[in-house]
Amino acid sequence: MSAGRHSLCTGWPWTAAAMAVLGFLYAPIVVMVVLSFNTSHVLGLPMEGFTFDWYFRFLGNEDVVESIVNGTLVAVACVVVSIGFGLPAAMALDRFEFPGKAIFRRIVLLPLILPGVTTGVALLNFFVLANVPMSLWTIVTGVGTALIAVAITEIFARLQQIGRSQEEAALNLGATHFEVFLRITLPNIASAVAGAALIAFAIAFDELAATYLLTGRDVTLPMQLWSMIRREVTPEINAIASAVLAVSLVLLVAGMWLSRGAQLRGTRAA
Repeated sequence: MSAGRHSLCTGWPWTAAAMAVLGFLYAPIVVMVVLSFNTSHVLGLPMEGFTFDWYFRFLGNEDVVESIVNGTLVAVACVVVSIGFGLPAAMALDRFEFPGKAIFRRIVLLPLILPGVTTGVALLNFFVLANVPMSLWTIVTGVGTALIAVAITEIFARLQQIGRSQEEAALNLGATHFEVFLRITLPNIASAVAGAALIAFAIAFDELAATYLLTGRDVTLPMQLWSMIRREVTPEINAIASAVLAVSLVLLVAGMWLSRGAQLRGTRAA
């Protein structure tokens, strides 16, 4: 009993400190979401009333809707780039031995560590030297290239978990390597691929640093928000940010559930 009391007495300050840190991090987000439903044009508490008008208003804003469409196109293209290059790279890392493999595994993760502005500046210099005009495709190149690391990380983890026994058995029975990939490997890693795609989409849609440096005349939603904030912070901006937050959370949670949850279920089943 004394040990339990001692544990409670020494544990509550750490719990309080953890809650204080969480409050410091997430209280501004909570306030932003709350104010997005405020009827008043003036940002501040207490609320004067509850309304969804700000959400309907930004959906009627042609510039915002156009930026959402542009951002969606960019995010989808980034998913295609990240999965298209990340899947074969993850397969190569897991299935084959080649010179410099250990170094390659570390270098490929650099985009996850480097700030987005670093990648943006490097690619901006490259595009300027190559006389490539800035557009949505330059954004796709910058953001999509960085997101290859996300796809490799998620898919490689699943490949490590499923092993090679089923593939080796299929090859011994006369199946070709393409048939093995199509009928055995791909179904086993499908949830990881889908999870990586959702995570990549959420990151690409919200990316600001690289987008700011690589954008042209057509802007995505983060750039549109940046332009609006420079003029005035309104409840409409809070509504846009809250909607983006909700969508991003859904995509990230779904992506993590597909890539990690399915892995846990497979481990328990084994």
